[in-house]
Amino acid sequence: MLQSAQTEKQEKLQTSTAKPKTKNKNKTKNKKQKQKTKTKMNKSYVIIISGGSGSGKTTFAKALLNNLGAKNIQILHQDNYYIDQSNKFDGDGGSVNFDHPESLDFKLMQEQICFLKNYKSVKTPIYDFSTHSRKKITQIFNPKPILIVDGTLAMAQKEIREISDLMIFVNCKKELRFSRRLKRDVTERGRTKDGVKAQFTNQVAPMHDKFVEPSKTFATTIVDVDNFDKKIKEVVLHLQNIIKT
Repeated sequence: MLQSAQTEKQEKLQTSTAKPKTKNKNKTKNKKQKQKTKTKMNKSYVIIISGGSGSGKTTFAKALLNNLGAKNIQILHQDNYYIDQSNKFDGDGGSVNFDHPESLDFKLMQEQICFLKNYKSVKTPIYDFSTHSRKKITQIFNPKPILIVDGTLAMAQKEIREISDLMIFVNCKKELRFSRRLKRDVTERGRTKDGVKAQFTNQVAPMHDKFVEPSKTFATTIVDVDNFDKKIKEVVLHLQNIIKT
């Protein structure tokens, strides 16, 4: 009887000491899972959407945003990184070339893309097209799973290509690009028709041929008028899988 009682006591002791080990094991497992989740979420997936002015790249970017939701995706616009041209501006369609890479602060743009990619917030500049200078206020960008970089010359910049995960180029014929730009600049930016036409002929078109069109060779996906909607669906599906993982 004494031996039986001692045996029973030993079994109870072994059982009681075994439970904490299981609990600690589960705790370690949960900790690893949390660390794994954190690792997955500390990098944003960066997409460049490039193409000529008026090609439909911003429309494509907004379609992705509408499909995936603002909690998952945001758009960083190249236009906000123009340098101050207020002292050089000599009239609508004048000598200031807004379509040359030197008119943009790509160094700052690349730095802020890096911050966002690494899940760090930034304050981006806001460019005022009526004064041709940056506004005093800035826009706060908090990191999200997907970052779209929208710009004609973004894909032409090696430093920005190197930190991107997907590069989309939107093809569009010159005539259609001009008609779209004309409507936008007159309606949204207070430009004159003659000024828009002069700028497109003397600056936009030549810079497109020199910088924008050659950057198409770096694209992983090419979109045109005929497959526009189809490509939106394909990219949305791809990004949904990125978000899930």
